[in-house]
Amino acid sequence: MHREWGDRQLELKSLQELKKAKIAPVYLIYGVNSFLIKEARKEIINQTLSEEEKSFNLSTYDLEETPIEQVIEDAETLPFFGDKRVVIAHNASFLTADKQKSKVKVEHHVEKLLQYIEHPSSFTVLIIIAPYEKLDERKKMTKVLKNQTLCVMANEFGEKEMREWICDYASSNSVTIDEEAVTLLLQLVGLNLTLITNELDKLMLYSGEGGHLTQDVVLLLVAKTLEQNVFTLVEAVIKGKVSEALSMYQDLLRNNEEPIKILSILASQFRLIYHAKQLSSQGYGQQQIAQTLKVHPFRVKLAVQQSRAFSEERLRSILKDIAQADYDMKTGKMDKSLILELFFLKQAH
Repeated sequence: MHREWGDRQLELKSLQELKKAKIAPVYLIYGVNSFLIKEARKEIINQTLSEEEKSFNLSTYDLEETPIEQVIEDAETLPFFGDKRVVIAHNASFLTADKQKSKVKVEHHVEKLLQYIEHPSSFTVLIIIAPYEKLDERKKMTKVLKNQTLCVMANEFGEKEMREWICDYASSNSVTIDEEAVTLLLQLVGLNLTLITNELDKLMLYSGEGGHLTQDVVLLLVAKTLEQNVFTLVEAVIKGKVSEALSMYQDLLRNNEEPIKILSILASQFRLIYHAKQLSSQGYGQQQIAQTLKVHPFRVKLAVQQSRAFSEERLRSILKDIAQADYDMKTGKMDKSLILELFFLKQAH
C-alpha cells in the first residue's frame, strides 16, 4: 500500500512545485484551470517517459466514453520497450456531486479503481483528471483518492497568485520582470493564465535569456483589445490628459473601430466605476462588490482605484453625458466621431 502519499495536496501555483515532487504511482488532478491541468499532465509525463517511450507507453482515456475497469486493465499491463508506462483518465465525473456532470454515460465499476489504489502497479503512473470546481467529499472514492494518491489542485488564480506565477515563470526562464510591468500585463491581459503565459513567452523571446522586462517592453509587444484600449483611454480622462485621450481615440478610428462601440464600452466602464464607488462608500469590500456586480474581483479593484479620482456627482454627470452622446449618435444629430470627440473635450472642464 502506498499510504506515504496520503494527505499530500499540492496546490499548483508554480510548475516548480510539481517538478520537485517525487513521482507518485497514482495522481488525482482536479480543478477548473485547464491550463494548469494540461501543464501538470505534461510535466508528469515528461518526468516518467522519454520521447521514444511516449509512442508505446502512454495511454489516454475519456471516462465519459470508457469504463474505469478498462483503464485499470491497461494500467496493469506491462510497459512495451521501457520500464514505465503512463495511463491518463480524463473526466472522472463519478467524483463530483454535480448531477449534470455526474450523469452516467458509461457504467463505472469504481471498486476496481479502489482495489488498484490499494496495490498500484510499480511500473505504471496512473493520472485521474477531474476538471471540476468541487468534488463530492462524501463519496468513498473521493476520500480514498485524496488520502492515498498525490493530489494536485489546479485552481483558478486570483491576482496575488497570478503575480507570483508571472515572476516565477519569468525567473525559470532566466528573465526578470518589473513590478510595474507585471501590473500593466495584468491590466492588458487580465487573469487568463493561458493568455498571460502566451504573452510572457513572446516577451521573453524578445528580451532573450538574462533579459529584463519593463513597462515599456510590455506596452511595445502586448497587443491590446478594444476593451483594453478603452480602459487606457479612461485612465487618460481620469488624469485630465484630454489631448492624450483624443490621440488614442483617433488611433482607434484609424483602426476602423466604430464610435458607437467605443461609446458602449466607455459607458460600461464608467458605470462599473460609479457602482464600485457607491458600494465602497457603503463599506463593501472588493470581494463583496465583485459578487454584487457579478464582475471579476480584479476588474473591481481597478474600478475602485479609478473611482477615487471622481466624486459621485461627477460620475453621474459623465454618465449623463454618455447617455446624451448615445442618443445623439442613434438619432443622427451629427457625425458620430465628432460626438465622441466633443464628449472627451467636455471632460477637460
